[in-house]
Amino acid sequence: MTPVFAESTAVSRPLHIVAAEDLAGFLQSQSVAARGWLTDQGFEAALGDLRLIPGGDGVAAAVIGFGSAKTRARQRFALAKAASLPAGAWHLVGNLSQTQRDEAALGWLLAMYRFDRYRTAKVGAPAVLQLPEGCDADRLLAMAAGEYLTRDLINTPAADMGPDQLEAAFLELAARFGARAKVVKGDDLLEQNFPMIHAVGRASPREPRLMDLHWGNSGPSLTLVGKGVCFDTGGLNIKPSTGMLLMKKDMGGAATVMGLAQMIMQLGLPVRLRVIVAAVENVIAGNALKPKDILTSRKGLTVEVNDTDAEGRLVLGDALALATETPTDVLISMATLTGAARVAVGPDLAPYYTDDAGMAAALESGAAAAFDPVWRLPFHTPYEHIIEPGIADLDNAPGWGFAGSVTAALFLRRFADHPRYMHFDIYGHAPADLPARPKGGVGQGARAILAGLPAMLGL
Repeated sequence: MTPVFAESTAVSRPLHIVAAEDLAGFLQSQSVAARGWLTDQGFEAALGDLRLIPGGDGVAAAVIGFGSAKTRARQRFALAKAASLPAGAWHLVGNLSQTQRDEAALGWLLAMYRFDRYRTAKVGAPAVLQLPEGCDADRLLAMAAGEYLTRDLINTPAADMGPDQLEAAFLELAARFGARAKVVKGDDLLEQNFPMIHAVGRASPREPRLMDLHWGNSGPSLTLVGKGVCFDTGGLNIKPSTGMLLMKKDMGGAATVMGLAQMIMQLGLPVRLRVIVAAVENVIAGNALKPKDILTSRKGLTVEVNDTDAEGRLVLGDALALATETPTDVLISMATLTGAARVAVGPDLAPYYTDDAGMAAALESGAAAAFDPVWRLPFHTPYEHIIEPGIADLDNAPGWGFAGSVTAALFLRRFADHPRYMHFDIYGHAPADLPARPKGGVGQGARAILAGLPAMLGL
């Protein structure tokens, strides 16, 4: 589906945004009938409380509570609940700042998303918002469209979103924006020196692959690298059944960098963009990667495999090594990498790592502007010895029991070897329905990066 705003000339109904402190004045401004109706309904302008106001021919208007400053701080996109209004065009009425109008408009677009590929009963047409005053339609639509792509990719089950289908989506994205793309897969990965990607994915009948996209001919360079583990059984260190229930989302890093790439290309940003995705399935067969195997990576570093369920950092290692063989101004990787990150910050925050204070400041500013929360975790160099097993250069899964996200990030930093490197350890899934974020696949960090790119790259 495609996010849209209503035509500015469309006949639309008003949606009144009412903060708790403004409730009395709002009620006084309404007709006696509307005031009586809302009072009888018990409307107190609680955050997200949506009420319809009847008129002679049906619904004449609607009102949604904006709560107090305290409650607003606890809930992003609360106004997006208004996207459940009756079909047709609506326009906002209320005392909103420009930031609040931007958030309301983006939240509405994100709330319009539906994943109904497998539903026989399709959801009806959604309510459509007219672009609020001062909002940048192109930017908002690009952010929403990129998020839709990410959600579609993550939500699709592994039977229909294996390495073949992820490659097809990658090539379609490249073709749509005139980008150049190539794919290396199967045993060609060994011939072209991607041994860890091959080792992780060789047990699957759906071949592992490395996908590489280039777009733009001028401007500063940005390289995005995504983990595309289309399903993760854990390999021979097999997960329990409950641990596999969400593993269709283990390609969430790939889905998110592809969604971000769409935003960048749709907006025509003046950058030279490169997107690298390593796509594999981590399954079990006679030729599966085994515990205690030692792999020699593309970078030449040897890795002792102490857990075949820590495979994401292996495929990213080869992809990051490729990324740094060509100079780039900024290098960013995204992966659904560790449960430790979820324990640390929960499902809503996107934790990230960087040694560059300027990039961190740009990202934090972008996160606030794009309503996309992030949280910085440390590349804590004193923990480097934890990932050095002695028998090989690196250990993919040290049995230390602490700082699992940090040690995984340090592992990746060995392959990135770039002063302006940023790594995201995202979750990629909303565990429950929230305003603008239905349960299921979700992008994290992409909008924050998009908003931070001007400062990161000097655009």
